[in-house]
Amino acid sequence: MDSRRVGGSGLRVSAVGLGTMTWGRDTDAHEAADQLRVFLDAGGTLLDTAATYSDGAAEEVIGALLAEEVDRQDVVLCSKAGVRDGRVDASRGALLDALDASLARLGTDHLDLWLVQAPDPRTPLAETLWTLEHAVATGRTRYVGLSNHAAWQLAHAATVLADGPGLAAAQMEYSLLQRGIERELVPAAAGLGVGVLAWSALGRGVLSGKYRRSVPADSRAASPHLRG
Repeated sequence: MDSRRVGGSGLRVSAVGLGTMTWGRDTDAHEAADQLRVFLDAGGTLLDTAATYSDGAAEEVIGALLAEEVDRQDVVLCSKAGVRDGRVDASRGALLDALDASLARLGTDHLDLWLVQAPDPRTPLAETLWTLEHAVATGRTRYVGLSNHAAWQLAHAATVLADGPGLAAAQMEYSLLQRGIERELVPAAAGLGVGVLAWSALGRGVLSGKYRRSVPADSRAASPHLRG
């Protein structure tokens, strides 16, 4: 599998990432281990998770795999924070608490990439960006980025962090069914040297072809947690 540089940063990831949103809930530890082995054997490196995935259980599954079956150096570990108890909270305290909790569940002292999962209208963006800079300065993460933010927020963040750790990535929903980010965000990211990471690149499973005749029992649409 090809590897690619994330924007203008020094971070390199596999062209395809492995998402873990269902791990610890719809995907048990044995299935997760099988998926990760196949992914690594194919040359994959980018392992994507979040503090909210399965209420932290996804990170716990990853932590167990890193402790017993997978070398930490073989994966580029990305996690996200900024959503707590069902609401967005990208304040300094909430983000740092979430980061420390993620590191504990993952059993590692640092992330390779840490993202703020959603924009918080109640917290000044400057406070959120200070927290990202602090996370890099204290060694908790190597690179930082934003997820699901607007192009203007991306531009502001990249400008503010330009003299510090820089903004490495923007993670957005992007597929043949969801191309809205091509209007503003993709051009802005290219101009700013920010890499774009796509989530739900198969259109939440629609583009996989699995729904042509029915809804498979193991599909996203059949999951009570993920349907809709």
